[in-house]
Amino acid sequence: MNIDLATPAMLFPAISLLLLAYTNRFLTLATIIRNFAKDELDNNTAAQIKNLRQRIQLIKRMQIAGVASFFLCVVAMLAIYLTYQKLGSWIFGVSLVCLLYSLWMSVREILISVEALDVHLAGVARKSNHEDC
Repeated sequence: MNIDLATPAMLFPAISLLLLAYTNRFLTLATIIRNFAKDELDNNTAAQIKNLRQRIQLIKRMQIAGVASFFLCVVAMLAIYLTYQKLGSWIFGVSLVCLLYSLWMSVREILISVEALDVHLAGVARKSNHEDC
């Protein structure tokens, strides 16, 4: 399959936006972790900490795969520009695989984030029930 120079270039805006979204997720988690009050320790704190660690690791993998995809797109464009068409096509394919992996990690992080909200809501419900008694 022959692709032209514009094909990998079309992914630049998408990958850039993904990396921006991943960075925003990371910064939000970093703020939550830094503001984690020691005096608010309760039964679900361990579950929240475990959840936050999992999410940080997934975001790290998402960012690495996204950057690798971006890097490989540039390398593919360079190969195509230097008339190494087949090599450029293969490198572009690998960049797409990296992008897919990054998106899959994003889905996993979203699922874990939902679990975190469930843990938090369970803690709020327990406190609410104790205050009603």
